[in-house]
Amino acid sequence: MFRNTFLTGACGGLGQALARQLLAAGGAVALVGLDRARLQALQDLAPERCRLYTPDVSDAAAMQAVAVDWQRSFGTPDLVIANAGVAGGFDSARAEDLAVMRRMLEINLLGVACTFQPWLAAMQAAGRGRLVGIASLAGRRGLPGNGAYCASKAGLIVYLQSLRAELRGSGLQVTTVSPGYLRTALTAGNRFAMPGLLEPEEAAARILAGVARGREDLVLPRRLGWLSNALSLLPERLHERILLGQPRKPRVGEAGATEIPGLSHKNDETHR
Repeated sequence: MFRNTFLTGACGGLGQALARQLLAAGGAVALVGLDRARLQALQDLAPERCRLYTPDVSDAAAMQAVAVDWQRSFGTPDLVIANAGVAGGFDSARAEDLAVMRRMLEINLLGVACTFQPWLAAMQAAGRGRLVGIASLAGRRGLPGNGAYCASKAGLIVYLQSLRAELRGSGLQVTTVSPGYLRTALTAGNRFAMPGLLEPEEAAARILAGVARGREDLVLPRRLGWLSNALSLLPERLHERILLGQPRKPRVGEAGATEIPGLSHKNDETHR
């Protein structure tokens, strides 16, 4: 399917599922993440077709260096998946949460641009390739207590729209993936109902199939996208009343919250 893939967020549930399926299909995969042990377990599946890297995806210089190394060994990828992402509750009234928002924007938004940028010139020269950004349905509507995450994913959706327009006619395809709820570390602490919950393996298969078919906008599962669209038709105050009645996502430091790399010394990757 894809011969050469550059994948960030390879440590988390969706990232691991994507990596396993790409490797099973015989492709070479650059495994980018922060948990070396998890990356090593993936590399062991096909050591001759993998290389692992542990940069901060929002560090442009580090991502450039990673791209140079992968290019030297395996050439220009035909698929780049910016999957690295973090999530957590956010309270605008708490000064300490501003650092959470800053870091979330760095990883979820800037990290995607830093992932794509090193490859654009080479891919445009080749006149082919796919760029995939993993956004979220949360980017389509602000959710109480989740403003930082929603803002980062909304920004990502618009960034990908802009990039798609810029690259139209170049031979490069830009795909926006907006998953609903996946059974991963990022949703394990959620204290609210998660309709349409998908296993990472199923989501990965749908993403790769959709990208291969040339889809530019993927919502997983599709019925949750329909529900989101239907709710958006409600009057603003009624929509807010429904959402305000739901439990909020745990803030950093609260029970059930996931770690966000760069905010503490426990830089465990909490990517999808």
